[in-house]
Amino acid sequence: MSGEAFAIRMPPDIQSVQIGEHQVVFIDNFLEDPQALVEIASRSSFMPYPGVADRKGYPGIRAIAPADYSAHLTALMEPLIRQNFGVPEALALRKAECAFSLTTLPPVELGPLQRTPHFDASTPHHMAVLLYLCNEAHGGTAFYRHKATGLQQVTAENCDHFLDVYYDELNARPPAQRYFDDSDEHFEFLGMMPARFNRLVVYRGSLLHSAVVNPRISIDADPRSGRLTLNSFYDF
Repeated sequence: MSGEAFAIRMPPDIQSVQIGEHQVVFIDNFLEDPQALVEIASRSSFMPYPGVADRKGYPGIRAIAPADYSAHLTALMEPLIRQNFGVPEALALRKAECAFSLTTLPPVELGPLQRTPHFDASTPHHMAVLLYLCNEAHGGTAFYRHKATGLQQVTAENCDHFLDVYYDELNARPPAQRYFDDSDEHFEFLGMMPARFNRLVVYRGSLLHSAVVNPRISIDADPRSGRLTLNSFYDF
């Protein structure tokens, strides 16, 4: 399929919201033809995320996204991230794999680490870029503050302290057997970016966050009806 199938709607309507002390950037109606990606996903071979067997990491399956989509995305994301998140021009872009993702693990099968907010990396310019290819009924992405440490962002300087406290809490009282959403005794809900079909969301991977999952409809391996997202990660 031609790369034109993944053309970005121009000009992109770049917006941002403040959640806690940090901003989240989003672009609605991101692609000219997002349905083309849904159709590709429906013909793709999905495999379990690494760590699922150990009940760690993303609770579902993934498939490699088209290289043309990744190239179109990166051409826009590099200047957008540098401008909106203060990344120095001297730092070179590093990009990780771009993949379709579907949540497929029922709440009763989630491990303790999958039932709390998490962070992707403690490096200062690690960025998560998420394209929703599902509608608002499938939840969204929520952001949190860890109550005991007061942290919303995990950095190289505070990572060890955060993990020490976090694991102590986890061992003392395992979290409820569910997908995390609202506040609990250890994490304060700060705000959510709702899912919306063809909405792109950009945020620092060092922020404590969680996928908000609707288990009644989102535990589904069918890209046409499940909680389909397209996940990309950048670092500088």
